[in-house]
Amino acid sequence: MLSLPNLLTLSRIVALPLLAFLLWWPNWQSGYGLAFVLYCLMGITDYFDGYLARSSGTVSKLGIFLDPIADKIMVAVVILVLTAQGGLRGEYLGDFHVIAGLIILVREIAVSGLREFLGGLQVSVPVSKLAKWKTTFQLVALGALILAGALPGEPWIHLVGLLSLWGAAILTVVTGWDYLRVGIKHMD
Repeated sequence: MLSLPNLLTLSRIVALPLLAFLLWWPNWQSGYGLAFVLYCLMGITDYFDGYLARSSGTVSKLGIFLDPIADKIMVAVVILVLTAQGGLRGEYLGDFHVIAGLIILVREIAVSGLREFLGGLQVSVPVSKLAKWKTTFQLVALGALILAGALPGEPWIHLVGLLSLWGAAILTVVTGWDYLRVGIKHMD
């Protein structure tokens, strides 16, 4: 049950309070630098837990359950703390960038609920290539926004983060609609 892949997944969940703590003070550049390193380590463990589970044939129900939860909680924690501390504020649009974060959070919750509903019907919804691109944009965006807090003298990093966040939000709407269309076919 507690295989190495599952321990890696659990380590991401356990590290979330530390990540939130490091991001809590927007003017603490060292904290944001440490948060960026931790965020990258969490991303690496996300890759390796899946890789190790598949390559060693130790894919477990616990891992299948925990991995997407760990990913979604990490995204939610980073978006919420950055929003609270002004990290999604931009030069021209101000706090409007929070809308991109909200789109991402709403989709994550809706798709999780849809997957749970369809799972009860024993209907699988595979992850599309476009959804993988959405995840890539999302992870780059959040990483850049964290790094921007560590390097405030480099405003282009923050801009890359905000633009990537909007790219992720657009892909979020498209992939969320795709999942919803599949789900509606199975609803009465």
